[in-house]
Amino acid sequence: MQFTDSQAEAIDADTGNMLVLACAGSGKTEVIAQRIVALLARPDVEPRHIVAFTFTEKAAGELAERVHRRIKDRYGEMHGLAEMFIGTIHGYALDLLHSQAPEAFKFNVLNDPQARLIIDRYSAKSGLTATTKSVRGVREPLRRWVHSRLYQQVMSVLREDDVDRRLLRPDLAQALEAYETLLNERNYFDYSAILARAVDYLEDDEGHASAGAVQQHVRENVRHVIVDEYQDINPVQERLIRGLTQYGADLCVVGDDDQTIYQWRGSAVANILTFENRYADVKRITLNDNFRSSPAITQLARAAIEEIPASVRLAKAMVAGGHQKFERGDLLALEFGDPQEEARRIADRIETLLGVPFQDDADGPERGLSYADFAVLFRSVRGDAGPLVEEFRRRGIPYIIKGLTQLFETPEVRAAVTCFRYVAGYVDADTVRDAWRAADVGCDDRALDRGLAVLDEAIDWDDSRPWDSITLQGVFLRFLDEIGLREETVPSRGRGGGRGEIVFYNLGRFSTAIGDYEAIYLTVAPPSRFDGFAKWVEFQAPAYYEESDGDNGYAQPDAVVIATVHQAKGMQWPAVFIPAMRRNTFPMRRAGGLNIFHVIDRALVPDAARYEGGIDDERRLFYVAVTRAQKYLMLSFAPNGKQTGRRPSEFFDAATRNDWVLTREKQPASKRRLEPVPKHGTPDVVLSFSDLKYLFECPYSFKLRLLYGFDSPLQKELGYGKSLHDMMAEIHKRAIKGDIVDVSDAEDLVDRHLNLPFANPAARDQLRPAAIASVRRYLREKGSTLHQTEYSEQPVEIHPAPGVTVTGRVDLIRRLDTDEVSIVDFKSSERTQAEGVTLDQLHMYALGYRELTGSDADLVEIHNLDKDGRSHRQEVDDAMLTTLSPRVATAGQSLRDNHLPKLATWCKTCANCDFKGICRDRRDDTSP
Repeated sequence: MQFTDSQAEAIDADTGNMLVLACAGSGKTEVIAQRIVALLARPDVEPRHIVAFTFTEKAAGELAERVHRRIKDRYGEMHGLAEMFIGTIHGYALDLLHSQAPEAFKFNVLNDPQARLIIDRYSAKSGLTATTKSVRGVREPLRRWVHSRLYQQVMSVLREDDVDRRLLRPDLAQALEAYETLLNERNYFDYSAILARAVDYLEDDEGHASAGAVQQHVRENVRHVIVDEYQDINPVQERLIRGLTQYGADLCVVGDDDQTIYQWRGSAVANILTFENRYADVKRITLNDNFRSSPAITQLARAAIEEIPASVRLAKAMVAGGHQKFERGDLLALEFGDPQEEARRIADRIETLLGVPFQDDADGPERGLSYADFAVLFRSVRGDAGPLVEEFRRRGIPYIIKGLTQLFETPEVRAAVTCFRYVAGYVDADTVRDAWRAADVGCDDRALDRGLAVLDEAIDWDDSRPWDSITLQGVFLRFLDEIGLREETVPSRGRGGGRGEIVFYNLGRFSTAIGDYEAIYLTVAPPSRFDGFAKWVEFQAPAYYEESDGDNGYAQPDAVVIATVHQAKGMQWPAVFIPAMRRNTFPMRRAGGLNIFHVIDRALVPDAARYEGGIDDERRLFYVAVTRAQKYLMLSFAPNGKQTGRRPSEFFDAATRNDWVLTREKQPASKRRLEPVPKHGTPDVVLSFSDLKYLFECPYSFKLRLLYGFDSPLQKELGYGKSLHDMMAEIHKRAIKGDIVDVSDAEDLVDRHLNLPFANPAARDQLRPAAIASVRRYLREKGSTLHQTEYSEQPVEIHPAPGVTVTGRVDLIRRLDTDEVSIVDFKSSERTQAEGVTLDQLHMYALGYRELTGSDADLVEIHNLDKDGRSHRQEVDDAMLTTLSPRVATAGQSLRDNHLPKLATWCKTCANCDFKGICRDRRDDTSP
C-alpha cells in the first residue's frame, strides 16, 4: 500500500503529542489504523496501552477491523487485541465505570428519546416544572411536554460545558440536583452522566474508592490516546482526554476544523484551533489529498470553506487525489419554480443516471449506478423533504429516510399509529381499516378484522388483571401477526421492487420507538399507557427523533437515501443532491423562539455563541455536504412560497459563479448503460456473542431484530439475571485484587446491585431474598475457589474471517489448582437459553481466550445460580472449536449478502420466538 509523504509521516512519527489535520476524503481511517499498527511494533507497547476514540460505533467497527487486518498482514498474529479499546468516547467512559466502579454496574443507559421521556414522565421530580425561563424579562416555569427538549438541552450544557455550578440561579441549581438525583435513584445514566461520572473519578483527589480504581487502571494501562474527529469534542470530553493523558500518555488527535458541525450541541472548534497551544511539543501534519471526490467537487468545496476568515481556521489546501474524473455536466446548480418541480427534476436525474457506468476504485470494474448510489441531503428533512417523498412514492422510486423523523409520515407507520389511537378511543375501526388499506401491505378485510380483535382485547383490559399482562409492543406484534403481514407478500410498486424490505424496515423502526416509550412507561396501567403513547406518537415522537439514526449499515435496501447533512457525516455516494438551498434555510438563519439562554445565564457559558450557530458554522456544514459526493452533484433552489424563502442561498449563488458548475442541465448524452448493480463492497461485520446467538438460531429472526429494529415485549422481571451477573462480577473482581468476599457480604452485594426497573413491590419482595440466597449459596460452594480467578468480565474477540469480528465479555475465567483453565458462564432462570446454544457460546469464548492469550482453555462451565439449578462442565471440544470459526465466517458472509432466510420448518426456536407472527403462519408447537 502506497502512502503520500504526509500520510507516511503521520503513521511513523515518533511518540509525543500530534495534531493530524485531515481534509475530507483524505484516508484518515487508514492512517489511524496504520499508526496503531506501527505503535504495536514497538517492544514496549501492548494492545492494552492503546485507546482510540471514534465518533460513531460504525466508524469504530471499521477502524478496528482495519487494524486487525493490517496486523495480520504485517505480523501474522498478535495476542491481546481485545484489550485495546477502539470505540466512542461514551463507550470508553461506560466501560471504565462498568469495570472499575461497582456502584455503577447496575446503571442502564438511556438513549436521548428515553432521557426526554423520563423528564416528561417525572416532570416534577426531574426538576422540569420547577425551572423557569425568562421571556421578555418575566420568569415563567417550564411546562411538561412543551419544554422537555429545551430542559434536556439545558441539563446537558450544565454537565458537559465549563459552567460553574456555584453561580447558577437557585431554581436552576436545584433542578440540576433533582435531575441527577432522579437518574441515580432509578439507576440510569444518560449520555451526559456517563461522561460526567467518569471525569469526576479521573479528577477526584479525595480518595473515593472507585475513583482510585479508575485512576489506577488508567495509570497502569493507558499510554497512547488517539482521538478521531477531534474537532467535534466538547468540554467534558476534553476533560476526559486530559484525565487519560495526565500520567504521561501520548495524545494524537485527528480532525478537520472545516468539518466542525456539532457546535450547536456543544462541540468546541476552539479545541482543535488551540490544540498546539494547550499541549506540549505538538507535531502538526496536514493531509491535503481528497481521494474521494472529483477535482470539480473538491474545488467547489474548497472555494466555499476558504470564505471562513483565516483567524478562525487552520491553514490547509485540499486537492483532488483520487481517480474520479470530471465531465462537464457532473456539477449542476439549478433553479426551479417551486419545490414540486424541484422534486420532479431530482427524480428525473436519478432515473437518467441509473445504469450509468461508475468505477468505485481506480483498478476496479465498472458497474451501473443503482438507487442506493444516490443521496438527497437536506438542511432539514422534516421541513423540506415532503415534496420529494411524495414524488418518489408516485414514481415508485425506492427510498429510505435516515433517522425516524419522517418515519411517522410513511403509510405503514401512519397505519400502525391508528391502532394505538383506536385503543385510546380517538378513532374508530373504519379509520384503522382505511389506514391499512392505504398502506397497501397485502392484508385483506378479514385479516384486518382479526387484527381489530387484538386491539379490542386491549380496550377490554381492566384492573382485575395485572398491569403487565398487556404491553404496547405485544399488542403491536400480535396485530401484525393477525393481519398476516409478511415481508415477501407486500405488493411491489414501480421499478424498485423489494418494497417488503422497506415496509418492514419502517415498521421495525416504529417498534424501536415503542420500545423507547415503554421502557419508561411500562409500570403505568395499560389504559393510561395506551392513551399516553397515542398522544406521544401523534404529536411528540417525530421531534424526539430529529437526528437519530439506528442504522447499523450491514444490509441496506437498494434505495435512495434521504438524510440531513448531519446524518451524512462520514459517508459518501457517487451522486449527491442538495436541494432547498434557500436563503434562511441553508444557511439557516438563527432560530427564533426559546433556547437554552432563556434558562441559563449566557455569561456562565464560555463561547456561548457557538450554540446558536453562525455563517461560518453553516459554511462548514455546506462543505461537509458537498464533499459527500464522489462524482455527481446537483444543488438546487426553489422558492417555497413563504416570505423568508423567496431568495436563493448565498451558497447557491456562489456555486453558480464557479467555473466547474453548469446552471442549465446538459441534454442527456447517449451514454452507455449497464445493469444497475448496488455496490458490492464487503462491509465490516462486528457482532456481539449475543447477536451471533440469534444469527445461529435463526437468520431471519436476527434480521427482524437487529437489522429492522423490531423489539421484544418487556417483562416485569427484567433485570434480575443481570443483577446476579453484576454481583458475581464484583465478587471476582475483588478476588483478583486479593479481597475475598464471604457469605456475610451477601446482603450488601444484593442491595448494591439488585436493579428491577419494572418490578412491582410484591415481585421485589420475592426476588430480593432469592438473590441473597443465590449469592450465599454461591459463596458457600465456591468461596474457597475465588483465589483461582484469573479474569472477570474479560473482553474477548474472535476474527474468524477477514472483515468479521465477534466481541463479548467472558463472565469468569478460572485457573484451577490443577493448572487447568476453565471458562465459566453464569446462568439464571431469566438468562436461560438452550444448552446447545450456550455451549456454542462458551466455545466461542474459548476461541476468544486463545486470541487473547495464545493459550487454550481446558474446560467450559455453565454455572446455574438458581436454587436446584443444574450446572454443566465439560472439556473443551476441539472438534467444536475447529468447526465454529467457519460457521461464524459463513454467518458473517450471509449478513453481508443480506441472505438471512427463515428456518425451513417450524421448530422449538420458532415456538419461543417473539417474532414468529410476522415470519410464518402459526403452527402447532408440536409440529415437526
